[in-house]
Amino acid sequence: MRAFRVAYDGSPFYGFQRQPDVPTVEDTLFDSLCALGVADNVPEGYAAAGRTDAGVSALAQTVAFECPEWLSPSAFNSELPGEIRVWASADVDPAFHATHDAYYREYVYHSHAPRANLGLAKEASRRLSGEHDFHNLTPDTEGTVRDLDIDVLQDDEYLVFTFRASGFARNLVRRIVSLIHAIATGEEEMAKIDRVLASEPLDGKEGVPCAPAYPLYLADVGYDLEFAVDGAATKSLHDVFGDLRVERRTRSRVARDICRTIE
Repeated sequence: MRAFRVAYDGSPFYGFQRQPDVPTVEDTLFDSLCALGVADNVPEGYAAAGRTDAGVSALAQTVAFECPEWLSPSAFNSELPGEIRVWASADVDPAFHATHDAYYREYVYHSHAPRANLGLAKEASRRLSGEHDFHNLTPDTEGTVRDLDIDVLQDDEYLVFTFRASGFARNLVRRIVSLIHAIATGEEEMAKIDRVLASEPLDGKEGVPCAPAYPLYLADVGYDLEFAVDGAATKSLHDVFGDLRVERRTRSRVARDICRTIE
């Protein structure tokens, strides 16, 4: 039994969890294992740390399953597209479960907020941290009580949020980012938090929308494990994501020129 750390660019995929008729990260992992002769479908003992929504990326998604000794991260990558890179692994006990044995998940969100007030963002983050019933910030009807640690810092024109908890309800991070962004830019008052955390449901225009998915990534998942980093796989990750960074920076320059030309 082995656990693998998986990084991916979420933009080409309809989320992590396998779905019929659309590309997902999990389906792509299973296709790779099938091509390698490791499993015909879902490998024995398989579990993942969690799900990510369509467009959300990851640095440390974690999957574990029974596999042959030769399946290293580099071998795994040999049948994966560049958008998905396995970069570390750890041998685990047969009873290990990648979902249930994780004691925290950490997400990072880069929110473009050039007019944000950092002090207001920090105060809103403080009020939303701790244990609350977040039923007004998720479509879930169960598991809405969560104990969150939220940190925020300013990096140039961005507010960078870090969220840590044992688990997250659906859309929770993106709705909290949307709420804090609105408060930090003066679109909402701080009192909105009290309304959101109240037992009464929010209806209609009072609801909090989801922030976009693409600035969010799964940064870490905590286990009592020591992962061995595969040097060749890490180089491949840097090459792929380095190229992706240049491509998107270049696209940004094209968009900039179009905006500058048509004024």
